[in-house]
Amino acid sequence: MGAQNEQVEEVEVWIDQDLCTGDGICAQYAPDVFELDVDGLAYVKPPAPEGGEAELLTEPGAAAPVPLPLLNDVVDSARECPGECIHVRRVSDKVEIHGPDAR
Repeated sequence: MGAQNEQVEEVEVWIDQDLCTGDGICAQYAPDVFELDVDGLAYVKPPAPEGGEAELLTEPGAAAPVPLPLLNDVVDSARECPGECIHVRRVSDKVEIHGPDAR
């Protein structure tokens, strides 16, 4: 019955640290999703628990869910990233919808 019953597709984001230039543009656009670590590279982090802080996901290829209110900021990060290392994909089929491998 119309748009109200349509489900929003869940998406996740990951960073290829081998291509990350450490510019930090992603962390400026979406600080709740991206953070620079001590090595100067960007990593993703899942949504923070209520009253807590999210843990940085530093394993290669680690993906974090993208909360719907932050999706535009994450997409802008992928578009503006000079290293072209941010990959946004659908959770259901792992197809990249934004980033260097998007069709």
